[in-house]
Amino acid sequence: MSDPAALAPVRRALLSVSDKTGVIEFARGLAKRSVALLSTGGTASLLRDAGLAVADVADVTGFPEMMDGRVKTLHPAVHGGLLALRDNAEHVAAMAAHGIAPIDLLVVNLYPFEATVAKGADYDTCIENIDIGGPAMIRAAAKNHAHVAVVVDTEDYAAVLADMDAHDGQTSPGFRRTLAQRAYARTAAYDAAVSTWLASAIGETAPRRRAFAGTLAQTLRYGENPHQTAAFYADGSGRPGVATAKQWQGKELSYNNINDTDAAFELVAEFDPAEAPACAIIKHANPCGVARGATMLDAYKAAYDCDRTSAFGGIVALNRPLDAATAQEICQIFTEVVIAPGADDAARAVFAAKKNLRLLTTDGLPDPTTPGLTCRQVSGGFLVQDRDNGVIAAADLRVVTRRAPTEAELADLLFAWKVAKHVKSNAIVYVKGGATVGVGAGQMSRVDSTRIAARKSADMAEVLGLGEPTVRGSVVASDAFFPFPDGLLTAAEAGATAVIQPGGSMRDADVIAAADAAGLAMVFTGQRHFRH
Repeated sequence: MSDPAALAPVRRALLSVSDKTGVIEFARGLAKRSVALLSTGGTASLLRDAGLAVADVADVTGFPEMMDGRVKTLHPAVHGGLLALRDNAEHVAAMAAHGIAPIDLLVVNLYPFEATVAKGADYDTCIENIDIGGPAMIRAAAKNHAHVAVVVDTEDYAAVLADMDAHDGQTSPGFRRTLAQRAYARTAAYDAAVSTWLASAIGETAPRRRAFAGTLAQTLRYGENPHQTAAFYADGSGRPGVATAKQWQGKELSYNNINDTDAAFELVAEFDPAEAPACAIIKHANPCGVARGATMLDAYKAAYDCDRTSAFGGIVALNRPLDAATAQEICQIFTEVVIAPGADDAARAVFAAKKNLRLLTTDGLPDPTTPGLTCRQVSGGFLVQDRDNGVIAAADLRVVTRRAPTEAELADLLFAWKVAKHVKSNAIVYVKGGATVGVGAGQMSRVDSTRIAARKSADMAEVLGLGEPTVRGSVVASDAFFPFPDGLLTAAEAGATAVIQPGGSMRDADVIAAADAAGLAMVFTGQRHFRH
């Protein structure tokens, strides 16, 4: 049995990489340490052009690369060199009998399948970018990590040379184990990407086996609570948001920061920046204020005035680049994170004085209509569903009451509906003049959500010195149907004049009759937005 704790000399390395970043410098480092270089195709040519002595895999196997490069490393001379146990007499004898030389270091990064898919390539092009020989070699070398070091990430090149220098040209067992784990994680992620793409390509919505993968973006101080460990992984999709954002300042994002920032940015992206500036303020993944305005400053102030108490320590998301005037206003209270599609120099200068405030900018907004998957773990498994990319326009609405909404009510109803989509169920959202004036979230009873949202409006009226609650003359959105008239009547009593809801209750007729009796206008969307 091989000694997993032994140092392993590096005398011969096979390099075959798609991503050529840093490979010349790494190969030079190996050559300086008297490591013989073996390579394939484009990598061999690149190294040779750089003045390095390189043997071709084709010369070792006795077979040329063939079938458009599909077959080049699938040969006993390669896999025997990777898999042979150096301290096993039978393996050593087999190598000698068949002229197989050991390969002590494998450096492979795979065909860019994920990038090819992300570019929208056609089916045949994606198929040609599925690597076969690379994963086979990686798995072989990782299995034999008692003797072989395997490198799949360019950022590990320097660490390999440092480990060799620290051990007189040999690699240490702990380091090889780490490299092996990274190697298997890479092939697992690669296969997950291929299987997920293929399922989509053939229209398979519920494949027999489903795999997800990610690349470590950040280790976190802790999870939702200090006793929980956590890390943040990027899925490689490139969807604009916290995973792709540039952080300009502030301390490291926490688990809760990332979760809430994602919720805020996905919400504000519902509002087209070409139409008007919009702002969403989030606390614990629920909006405490959302508004549009003539300027970004106006939008922020209106969103803040929905619930100033909850906005303290919240997340602010903008659908347009941040300007200095808005930045100055945001700085009036403690804010955890601000995320926007950009920020001008003046705005960044304002925030520079707030060292604990994190400013994130992205290259754009996530498209709320783009399909995708969401995943949630449960005991013994996980739930997978399509992302809620449902969008309702005025033409999709069905007026079910005697009175139709006015033009102003209709605009607010559609605004409220977009917000309700991002509020934890049971969700109730009051809106007036393009701004939320009351939000009720996460209650077991829809009536309770309706009352809580109205109460928040009354509380804010006192703070703002208004004569009546801001909910008076508002419209209200419900993420799911009213099962009884009581929730709707509670909203009417609070001051709502129009209602948007999915419809579909067994008692729709009773609810409609109650709306007519109260003089409300009500529209059905035919679409529900539960969010748990």
